[in-house]
Amino acid sequence: MRTTWNFHAPAQIKFGAGSAETLGQCCLYEGWHHVLVVTDRVLERVGILDKILQSLAAAGCTASVFADSCAEPAIEIALAAVDFARKSPVDAVIGLGGGSNMDLAKIVALLLKHRGNPVDYFSFDRVPGPVLPIVCLPTTAGTGSEVSHAAVLTDAANKMKVSTLSQYLRPRLAIVDPVLTYTCPKQVSADSGIDALTHAVEGFMATDFANMAETNTDRLAYEGSFPLADSLAEQAIRLVGKHLEPVVANLASHEHRGGMALAATLAGLAFSNAGVALVHGLEYPLGGELHCTHGAGNGLLLPHVMRFNKPERTMHLARIAEWLGVDTSGVTPETAADRAIERVVAMQQAIGIPQRIRDLGGKLEQLPMFAAKAFQVKRLLATNPRSASEADLLGILQAAF
Repeated sequence: MRTTWNFHAPAQIKFGAGSAETLGQCCLYEGWHHVLVVTDRVLERVGILDKILQSLAAAGCTASVFADSCAEPAIEIALAAVDFARKSPVDAVIGLGGGSNMDLAKIVALLLKHRGNPVDYFSFDRVPGPVLPIVCLPTTAGTGSEVSHAAVLTDAANKMKVSTLSQYLRPRLAIVDPVLTYTCPKQVSADSGIDALTHAVEGFMATDFANMAETNTDRLAYEGSFPLADSLAEQAIRLVGKHLEPVVANLASHEHRGGMALAATLAGLAFSNAGVALVHGLEYPLGGELHCTHGAGNGLLLPHVMRFNKPERTMHLARIAEWLGVDTSGVTPETAADRAIERVVAMQQAIGIPQRIRDLGGKLEQLPMFAAKAFQVKRLLATNPRSASEADLLGILQAAF
């Protein structure tokens, strides 16, 4: 039985409205004079990229821009970004955008330092050493990639999303400026917001750290549930319960934008230490095949996995119900747990998250293949509080179909 746990975070997190304006000075302080910005054409079009470039230029930093990132980027996009980056000197890599752009920036920073192909580093702890410094500025409130040690790409050939996990991929600096999320569209705000909730719920419900397998190196992809991660997850769940539905209903609300930005970062710190589990394990093949956003896939699957885990996590679910604002006074823990699941379903419906796999274009005959692929992601099975067979995974998918 393990008796210790580890907590990892970026070297610095700068949070608050207007904090992105300090990017150039931050880079100057670190001695990063030539930077690569990884972003997409949407952020270029709405003017967010220009603001970032102005801050860098004002500090005397030279920036090259790879703006061909996209949602759920494939391995080929990562290789193209690295080829582009090698044309200019790069002291640091800046990821500007949602989780896809930030994850792509991490892979670029990795390959610029260690070369090779992204597939060489898939899974956990295969990065041989420090990568180029990474700076992340999220423009959505959900993935938590600005503080995590994970980078997800799509393996188009195998129709599977694949993670690279390493503590070397933690950003050196995360600048979380809610102002950058003000132009985030309605459905992206919904998808990313339910993703943040998924991270916090899975992190809080993860198997206890004492029950995680020990290793000779004391390095694990995820630690399991422990007190510090639990406290971060709790605050993230409370914030999502307060701010997610209102921000989708009123995109112009600066209060709710700020609340969700903080929720996403706290959830990122929670899950990237404690872990994610079956929701993510099932979403990787589902999203890779059906091309849904990560948030939409996670949000669809979340209540079904919560229901599966209820026998092992009834008290946890009861507390989640309270944190989401559900009145649980005078009811049994079992009833409170059910109300937590019902509350998540109501949130799904309110913000427009797909309710069924068939709503994403999935076919009944695909479910066994999804289950088989998910069953191979052992690190996520290990973090789930309830042991799951391949048949169990298929049952969850059938319930979600």
